Amino acid sequence: MRRKRTKMSLTTRRSINGYLFIMPWLIGFVVFYLRSLIMSVQFSLSNLTVNPGGGYTLEFVGLQNFIYAFRVHGSFKQILTTSVGNMLIDVPLITFFSLFMAILLNKKFPGRTLVRAIFFLPVILNSGAIQDAMDLARAMMSGGISNASAEIAEAASGSGVSIDYYIQMFSVLGLPDVIIEYVSGAVGRISEIINASGVQIVIFIAALQSIPGSMYEVAKIEGATGYETFWKVTFPMVMPHIITNVVYTVVDSFADSEVVELAYDVAFTQNNYGLSSVFSLVSTIVTCLILVLVCRFIQKRTFYYN
Repeated sequence: MRRKRTKMSLTTRRSINGYLFIMPWLIGFVVFYLRSLIMSVQFSLSNLTVNPGGGYTLEFVGLQNFIYAFRVHGSFKQILTTSVGNMLIDVPLITFFSLFMAILLNKKFPGRTLVRAIFFLPVILNSGAIQDAMDLARAMMSGGISNASAEIAEAASGSGVSIDYYIQMFSVLGLPDVIIEYVSGAVGRISEIINASGVQIVIFIAALQSIPGSMYEVAKIEGATGYETFWKVTFPMVMPHIITNVVYTVVDSFADSEVVELAYDVAFTQNNYGLSSVFSLVSTIVTCLILVLVCRFIQKRTFYYN
């Protein structure tokens, strides 16, 4: 008798496709990152000495490096707190700015491709080689265009427009101090927000283009306004991609934070690899905790369209 072939359900097939999709990342994580993570834990619990002839020697010291980082080191806690605070300000702004720009760039208008390329340009320019070349060009132009830029900045600063005036005006209007500080901090980092939004804009554009047009047609037939269409159709449909962008933005924010710079300086300038590993592990744990809390909060309110 022939055996009946068991048919996989649609959910099982989608699960297999999902595992196949993340398989390259999983292999890379196990082969490259997992070993480095284990070595970082080992270094953080030891005193590492580089041997003159090559290699290194580890002397187990327990939690001494962690105690030194939190009780003795003068700037680690302050830098970590500042990095977390900046991340809490930047991530919501970058996410919603990216969504706003993606909605605009998804519309049809002349020169749309060029404008999209301009917003993605900072991602390319922030790469290491390009950044070094631009720093070199900026140094070579000092005394020429750089002086002109300084004069323009000085003229703008002397124009009589002060951000303190607007802060005082918002205070008079009765806005809470927390909101005023949040907005002023966001305005002070507007250039950084734009530079960090390139990848997120591309992801949101792909999400907007995957929304079935029939949903907008139904909303239009039902007499929904543009405001209602956004909150009832567009926003729920891009919620899964908001999670993706939040995860990317949080990781990218910590990758470029002062904590990473401090860990690099302690390791390769002061040759204290154990303390540097502590800084790296603590920042990694803080990042993972933030991601877990944020993803759980957003995922409960996320609608998945099949």
